[in-house]
Amino acid sequence: MAERAKSNEPQLNLPSIARIVDYVFGRNALIGWASLMLLAISGYATWSGMNDFIVGVSQSPAAQGRDIPGGLSVTNEALVIAIVVALTFLMWLALRETFAAKRPWGQRLITFPLYFFLALWSIGFGYGFWWSLIAGEEATRTSLANLQEDARDAGAAVSARLEAVKAQLDGVVSWSETQMTREEASGGSCGVPSGAGQGPLYNARKSVRDAVATLRDGIQISWIAPVEKELDDLKAAAQGLDGATFEARQKAFEQKASAVRSGARRIAQRSNELGTSTASEMRSLAEVVSVQPGKVGFSCYDPTLAQRLNQAAEQSDQAVVLNLRVAEFTEGPAGVANAVKRLWENMGAYAGGLVTFVANGFQSSGDSAGGEGISGRDLIALLATLGIDLGLFALAALNPPKMAPANYEFGPAVKAQIRQAMETAIARAPKADMEWVRRHFIYHNHASYFVIPNLFSCDPDNTDESSKALAMNQLAGVFDDLDLVRWPTRAEFKKLKDEETQQSMTDLTEIRKQRLADLEAMQSKSQIQLNQEKADRIRTAEPVRNHGLFSKAERMLEIAGWSDQAIRDIEIYRLVDVEGLTPLLDVLNEAATSRPVAAAPAAKEAPKTTA
Repeated sequence: MAERAKSNEPQLNLPSIARIVDYVFGRNALIGWASLMLLAISGYATWSGMNDFIVGVSQSPAAQGRDIPGGLSVTNEALVIAIVVALTFLMWLALRETFAAKRPWGQRLITFPLYFFLALWSIGFGYGFWWSLIAGEEATRTSLANLQEDARDAGAAVSARLEAVKAQLDGVVSWSETQMTREEASGGSCGVPSGAGQGPLYNARKSVRDAVATLRDGIQISWIAPVEKELDDLKAAAQGLDGATFEARQKAFEQKASAVRSGARRIAQRSNELGTSTASEMRSLAEVVSVQPGKVGFSCYDPTLAQRLNQAAEQSDQAVVLNLRVAEFTEGPAGVANAVKRLWENMGAYAGGLVTFVANGFQSSGDSAGGEGISGRDLIALLATLGIDLGLFALAALNPPKMAPANYEFGPAVKAQIRQAMETAIARAPKADMEWVRRHFIYHNHASYFVIPNLFSCDPDNTDESSKALAMNQLAGVFDDLDLVRWPTRAEFKKLKDEETQQSMTDLTEIRKQRLADLEAMQSKSQIQLNQEKADRIRTAEPVRNHGLFSKAERMLEIAGWSDQAIRDIEIYRLVDVEGLTPLLDVLNEAATSRPVAAAPAAKEAPKTTA
């Protein structure tokens, strides 16, 4: 029997060092260690991302506690740790149950959606952790640089506008001076006949020239010079972020971003106000030189100058439009919060786009999905968190639980298979019935066993016994396929063998000898007569050894009618523990099969020896 156990576990015959190496570095051990490491990384990344997300979107202190009954207090951080540990373990358990052996499909349809939901939860917060770690600082610099670039573009637009207005005014001043010189030299520049000299029309020309020059100089002093100074200040703003902590850097970032944004708005507002005012003045001057001769208010008629003044007014009146991108601080908790929110927004947008695409018959509707673009560092962070969960998924698929759950329920179909297997074995075993099959089950030390003789040990000349042995061997195979029985482990075999070498705890031999010695001592005093034959039997009796499962199994097979040769080598299967009544007992307790059979052979007389 021991040899039988060894033959079923050939890996245990390896040398001691090889067994140790296989135990430490074997496939199952390595997969287990890899799963634990991935679970630890996933749990830490999820906790860090979730904790930073709460801190990033909350206005209250992160360490604020919550009171619970009994006068105890639990901090938010400890609560987050407990939640993450529980949900991460639940995710791993749901994944293993999804791939575990002999689970009904109904259970798998429950555990897999649970795993998928928890995996999305883990990926979301894990992504926030990895993104902040990989891309947070660079994204902060890029965000501030984008704001600076937008502000510089706005400043460049203001500068270009100023240069255009200044060029228009220079042209107006130049034209006015030319016409003034003409009026002085030959006259006729104001739309009416006039001679040379510095008369009224010349004075009108000079007045217009002075007004335009004053307007140009005023623009240079009150508009162009202050705006250029503010543009220089804007270019010098937000050149770097100082601070040793996330809080200090975030404060510096917000101050510099606010300075850039407010500076750009201030420049645009001042430019628009001064441009509107200057345009109004130029239009008023254009109206003065637009009055035709003979009309009220005529001083000097010059439609060309009026046209140029109106063009300069339109150029000056154009408003500056600011398009400043949002600047976000993406380091630490704030970065995690922004990354998680952006990820879920993208997932929602892309999922909605996919649903729309499918609903439209796999044709694009032309509408944008609305999600933001994914950069290289975003993809790296997403792959980092996906790699951990995909690793857990692959390891669970490669090494799922092989045993059926302890509360596995055997339905009527399984019981029908057991009953059919027993009836088949009875039909193939000569002179067998259900009672004979019952005689192969035995109880020992909190467990039940199914015992049959080794097929090879049966008498080959006895056709009936060989047929019975073959039928019971096949029946054991059916029980094993249904996970009703299992082969004991090597440790269990060793323990059962050690039980056979011990002395019986209920043997009274030594007690009787001591009592006999006491009575013989008393006989010399009180002349008590002893039965000499009984005393000799007690005096010569040998202690009884303990009879464990193996001894019981041999006697049970003897009662079932097996030959001495058959019971010398037996096979023992332990019934698998299940909650409630085992289906084997259900079937065995039913009525015997409808086929009448002869009674089982009578048990042979028990052997006399007790060794």
